[in-house]
Amino acid sequence: MKVSDEDSTYIVKFKTAFMKDLSERKAALNYDWLKMATMLDPRFKDLKCLPREEREAAWKKLEELLQDGSIKATSEPTGSNALSLCKAEQTISETDCPLQSWSAHAGAHPQLSTLARKYLASPATSVPCERGFSLAGNIIQKKRAALSSENVNRLVCLSNWLKEKK
Repeated sequence: MKVSDEDSTYIVKFKTAFMKDLSERKAALNYDWLKMATMLDPRFKDLKCLPREEREAAWKKLEELLQDGSIKATSEPTGSNALSLCKAEQTISETDCPLQSWSAHAGAHPQLSTLARKYLASPATSVPCERGFSLAGNIIQKKRAALSSENVNRLVCLSNWLKEKK
């Protein structure tokens, strides 16, 4: 994606803008949150997506979070014992729902289950939200500036219903 001498002016502008946008998005990512969600996802808790040197540090952060006392549980082993038990369990299939798995194991790991609900419930992407704004932006144009907000909402809703029928 580097700019080369053979690129036209238009391509140079595109590549520059694309790389700038990509680096801004990367800088805005919350890597600690993503690592925590990956560790708590029973499909990927082996952390093969992380370099080996980062895996142990990630588990230590989770252990510290469990030991800080903000999440109360009476029957679960705390800290490293809870993590050892959790890490020893089998990973689930990639097609299985991680939240259902945690729901089934909530009695065995109440602290970890609480954390899993927190970290796994957040959407991994903002694409659905951005699509909604994009659709509304397509509906609200200069030619349609007189549309009331109620009619815009109706048009967005109808568009979503039509897409679902396809």
